[in-house]
Amino acid sequence: MSLLTDTTGAHPPRPAGGTRPRGPRESRLSVAAATGFLVVIAVYMLLPVFWLIVSATKSQGDLVDSFGLWFSDVHLADNLRELFARQDGVYLPWLLNSLLYAGAGAAVGTLLSAMAGYALAKYRFRGRELLFSVVLGGVLVPATALALPLFLLFAQFEATNTFWSVFLPSVVSPFGVYLSRIFAAASVPDELLEAARIDGAGELRTFFTMSLRLMSPAMVTIFLFQFVVIWNNFLLPLVMLQDDRLYPVTLGLFTWQSQVSRDPSLQILSITGSLVSVVPIVITFLVLQRYWKAGLTAGAVKS
Repeated sequence: MSLLTDTTGAHPPRPAGGTRPRGPRESRLSVAAATGFLVVIAVYMLLPVFWLIVSATKSQGDLVDSFGLWFSDVHLADNLRELFARQDGVYLPWLLNSLLYAGAGAAVGTLLSAMAGYALAKYRFRGRELLFSVVLGGVLVPATALALPLFLLFAQFEATNTFWSVFLPSVVSPFGVYLSRIFAAASVPDELLEAARIDGAGELRTFFTMSLRLMSPAMVTIFLFQFVVIWNNFLLPLVMLQDDRLYPVTLGLFTWQSQVSRDPSLQILSITGSLVSVVPIVITFLVLQRYWKAGLTAGAVKS
C-alpha cells in the first residue's frame, strides 16, 4: 500500500499558528460611529428618567431655583410622605387602580389573545382569513378614535363611571391576537395536536396542557406590551370616569398637574408620584425579563 495520501477533497490547510480564518473585520471608524450613535440614543432615552429621579428628591423651592439636572438638598422622604397623605391618601387608591386595570386586564387580554390566535392558526373554517384581516385592521385603528364610541356604547347600558368601563375595553388586543397566531403557527406542531386527539384529549385540554406551554414566551411578550399600554392609558379613563376614587394613577396625576396654578405644591407631588408610578413597570420587566428574552429568540436558531 502506498504511503502517499490522496489530497483530493481534503480540508484546506489552516493558517500558520493554528488560527482559523475569520470574516471581514469592522473598521475602527464604523465601530466608533455605531458606539457613539448608541450612546446618544441611550442618553436621549435615559435623560428624562434621570431628571425625574433628581427632581423627585428636591423641595418645591429647589425645584424652581436649582439646576434641573443635578441634585440639591434631598427631600425625597418628605415628598413621599406628603404624596401618600394628600387628599386623605388618594394617591394609593390611584396606584392600586392602575395595578388592577393593568395587571388583570393584561392577564385576561393575554389569555383571550392566545386563544383567538391559536384558533386562527390551527383550525380551518370559512371566513378565517377575512376574520384575520379584520384583526389586522384593528391594529391600525388608534385608541383615541375608539374612546368616544366606547363611551356612547357604555352609556347605553349606564355603565360609565364604573370599573368595567375601563377594564373591559382594555382586555381587547388585536396586536396580541396577531402575535399569537404567528407564534402558534410556528411553535405548535400539528403532529402534536393529532397525537393528543388520538389519545382522546379534548380541544380545551390540549390547548391548556400543551399548546399554552409552547406559546408561553409569546404570551409573556403580549402581557408586557398590554400591561404597559393599559398602565399608560389616559384618554379612556378621562372619558369614562368622574369619580376620582376610580382614577388610574395617570389620570390622577394629570388632575393634580392641572391645579398647579392654584396650588404650586402639587407640582413636586406630581413629579414624585410620576417616579413612584414607574416602579411597577420596572419591576414587571425585571421579573419577566428572562421569559421575554426567550420569546424574542425563539426560532432564531435551528438545528
